Amino acid sequence: MLPFTFVIAVILLALALLYFIVLRPRQLRWGATDVEVNRTMTGDEIVHQPHFIATRAVFINAPPAEVWKWIIQIGSARAGFYSIDLIDNDNVPSARTILPKYQKIANDYFIPFTPNQKHGMWVKAYQEPEYILWWDHKNNGTWGWFLGETEAGTTRLITRLRTSYNFTFPWIIYYIFYDVGDIIMMRQCMLGIKERAEKNHRKLLRDNIQT
Repeated sequence: MLPFTFVIAVILLALALLYFIVLRPRQLRWGATDVEVNRTMTGDEIVHQPHFIATRAVFINAPPAEVWKWIIQIGSARAGFYSIDLIDNDNVPSARTILPKYQKIANDYFIPFTPNQKHGMWVKAYQEPEYILWWDHKNNGTWGWFLGETEAGTTRLITRLRTSYNFTFPWIIYYIFYDVGDIIMMRQCMLGIKERAEKNHRKLLRDNIQT
């Protein structure tokens, strides 16, 4: 009979191989085309040797100017992240309306990721309503939002995360969960933006027709 620890080790190795060979390559490019994955984007030069590069994309049936409003108000204790609020917004429901007090952006503007406002990223660059680039002030992480207008006047929203991992303890524990779990939060965030922007855009169209 095989030792219990050996069996556990084999199972963990099999799961790791499944993740890195099958699941990880797919989740790093959820919704994105080959062209989008391989495209050079603003901010790619900041993190020199990233261990994590994720390019995700979604179509949104609303113009970039409408989608932009939902992105610039993102943040914990702000509009939330339109994702799993229990995890990233202290269980406060993410906003379902545009919040005027958070409709502002400037270089070096702080985007809080935690309810205590102590951790987050800063605006590195932006061009309304085309892109916003956040970074960590240490060249170890960037998060870009890129809004392209389609021929139909709708939006192709692309996000790109580039992260250099710290393999020291206890940071390595955090980055393991980050690597595996980011797709869950990011997918929900992008779909949350999509749902809100499309619903708000439909309402604006109805209001314009009525007036």
